[in-house]
Amino acid sequence: MMIELKVPAVGESITEVEIGSWLKTEGATVAKDEPVAMIETEKATVELPAPADGTITKLLKKQGETAKVGETIAHLEAGKAAPATAKTASTPAPAEKSSSEPAKATPLAKRMLDENNLRAEEVPATGPGGKVSKKDVLQHVEQLQKEKNAAPVASTENVISSTPAPKTGSDTREEQVVRMSLLRRTIAKRLVEAQHTAALLTTFNEVDMSAILAFRQQYQEAFQKKYGIKLGFMSFFVKAVIDGLKQFPLLNAEIRDTDIVYHNYHDIGLAVSTDRGLVVPVLPDADRLSFAEIELAVADFAKRARDGKIKPEELTGGTFTITNGGVFGSLLSTPLVNPPQSGILGMHTIQERPVAVAGQVVIRPMMYVALTYDHRIVDGKEAVQFLRRVKETVENPARMLLEI
Repeated sequence: MMIELKVPAVGESITEVEIGSWLKTEGATVAKDEPVAMIETEKATVELPAPADGTITKLLKKQGETAKVGETIAHLEAGKAAPATAKTASTPAPAEKSSSEPAKATPLAKRMLDENNLRAEEVPATGPGGKVSKKDVLQHVEQLQKEKNAAPVASTENVISSTPAPKTGSDTREEQVVRMSLLRRTIAKRLVEAQHTAALLTTFNEVDMSAILAFRQQYQEAFQKKYGIKLGFMSFFVKAVIDGLKQFPLLNAEIRDTDIVYHNYHDIGLAVSTDRGLVVPVLPDADRLSFAEIELAVADFAKRARDGKIKPEELTGGTFTITNGGVFGSLLSTPLVNPPQSGILGMHTIQERPVAVAGQVVIRPMMYVALTYDHRIVDGKEAVQFLRRVKETVENPARMLLEI
């Protein structure tokens, strides 16, 4: 029995997707629920599972092509696997260099492997879970090019030529054209939209992280033993941000036409960097979560984002966002608001600096924090007071427990 593999509904308002990569080729056998393709939306990458055991008989879309939700993109012959058939010139198999094997690379890395006619096994993997990453592919391609340029050529000892030899090695000027993914195109569009539709302004402060570091050192072992997760910094900042949003609710609101919509809930977006770009999964009702629940959710988001497992519905909504450039060593930045939200908090790297305390110069672990806000509804006074509230709460962790 022939089954049509159709593009599933992958989130509210999403009507079109892009074929990121085929994980199976024509003639390949699949088991029920085994991933057949990676589908890219404007928000995330999702797997298309096989609805039944069988054999892939026809791929109707190539890698990189778009398809509507509900459109048939492949045919599956259900039941006993049929023998693989030879392909003809009129039936090209897109992206099949390594797609018939188990996934050993990230979705973006797979695409780049296909474009460079490489297999995942040929590239040293340093990505999460032992997978080949985009960086691994780029480095491998660069190394191959260097080896090619350095390879000995046929002797020209007795040949005289007036044509200059082509430049090789470090003098070679090359370009590589890689099509932007649907997610990257959406990110670019939304970043420009944020700057064009909102009146963005950023205010800064610095936080003494001594109390948090001491708190973590004191309770880290017991916390990890009980919950199976390390006590990080993000849970403290999520708690501090929610405390600030309750004090200054305009930063948890949005502009909708000519109205200001106040949210009486706190869905916090947490920016996560992946090989494919920045995604912002949302932690719903974060004000109801414990420190352990927040840390577990953060770790889960990070892992699934790297593996392309974040669901589109997890990227929708959000009333405020936190981003941490400090994990990459950023000392200071001006983050962009995620529309239609009105604020975003930027965390940065912790750096020991001399500061004045009670008339004395001492060395303290300091972090710069930045708040970008929509000046259309948030005044500078409120923004500064909100950021100061976050600072004071982080510097006095007991306040989070006493809610004062």
